[in-house]
Amino acid sequence: MKLKLHWQIFIALILGIILAVLARAMGFESFVIDKVSVLGVIFLRALRMVIVPLIVASIISGVTGIGNAENFGRMSAKTFTYYIVTSLLAILTGLVMVNIIHPGVGASITMTEIPHGLQSNVDKLSDTLLGIIPLNPLAAMVNGKILPVIFFSLLFGFFITKAPKPYKSQLTDFFQGVFEVMMKMTHFIILFTPVGVFAIIAKKVAETGVDIFIPLAGYMGTVILSLAFHAFITLPLLLSVVGRISPLAMFKAMTSALLTAFSTSSSSATLPLTMESIEQNAGASNRVSSFVLPLGATINMDGTALYECVAAIFIAQVYGFDLSFAQQFIIVLTALLASIGAAGIPMAGLVMMAVILNAVGLPLEGVGLILPVDRILDMLRTSVNVWSDSCGTAIIAHSEGENNLKVLRKKS
Repeated sequence: MKLKLHWQIFIALILGIILAVLARAMGFESFVIDKVSVLGVIFLRALRMVIVPLIVASIISGVTGIGNAENFGRMSAKTFTYYIVTSLLAILTGLVMVNIIHPGVGASITMTEIPHGLQSNVDKLSDTLLGIIPLNPLAAMVNGKILPVIFFSLLFGFFITKAPKPYKSQLTDFFQGVFEVMMKMTHFIILFTPVGVFAIIAKKVAETGVDIFIPLAGYMGTVILSLAFHAFITLPLLLSVVGRISPLAMFKAMTSALLTAFSTSSSSATLPLTMESIEQNAGASNRVSSFVLPLGATINMDGTALYECVAAIFIAQVYGFDLSFAQQFIIVLTALLASIGAAGIPMAGLVMMAVILNAVGLPLEGVGLILPVDRILDMLRTSVNVWSDSCGTAIIAHSEGENNLKVLRKKS
């Protein structure tokens, strides 16, 4: 029987630790650090390779897939408003938690190299905001400037829906095909995650010893606490206050979809079950669910955005940088925009983590700090992503006059 990916990663993690411990005990840690670590470098480069095409394809295919119903404008405004608001609330939750707990402060991880250009990047807030609008979209893609790529992709996807029919359908099919290919390509790279984890952890433990896992407990706890606050306090409040929907009834209606999301770590793989649950168990119409949920599976990543914010600040804390309000605002803005480009596939948040690190000048190798515990956090944040999509669908359905929802609060 083929082991599931999370078990493969767990086994790779244990084997990496064992190899590193033996290497330190027997004196061949240099072999692990110099030779075995190459596998980790290859894995990280492969992740970096798919970032730009994955963003472009996922955003454009998501926007063009909304549809052209008569109420396109109204439903689009409601959908995007909900997604932006909940993502911002999630990011701010993570921001507050990580600044209160400080999981990276005093972390016993040997990292003496100062990230090149950190201060120059984060101090230029106005340049960062203006840079969202690219002078040359192709140059931005070639140079890996993610924020202008996201902005251009959103505009391009929108204006495809305004193109004449022959070209509209051709472009829509083309980018949907590109997205499908990129999903398969990213899935293929993810198959090698155990190898990358093995090499990265083996190198890190060989350099620092098993003490690397002590600071990760605080980081992991911070992410879980933040996700729990968003899932069990923020979103239920929105359901109850804005949608007059019972959070408990909604949770029961979506249980099977949430469990599937937890086990697969994929919003896209869970999408058919999510649509079935929201329609059959919650009572929302297909008109709303087919409009809101596919878009949400592509661009609404509350859990991912929260995780990226916490992880970026955790890495900065490990490096010893006390980020100012303006600097953290850049992380919030980048996390919001990067979450839009995170496709609903396993470990997409890990792929998009490079966006945040690039925005504040932190090295991509910082991803190696959070890899050991990323898989279980990926399962949790994917569940939060699907939960947010489901809550948004129910709220929008009720706002569209669907008063027969099965999850509405009973009138006293």
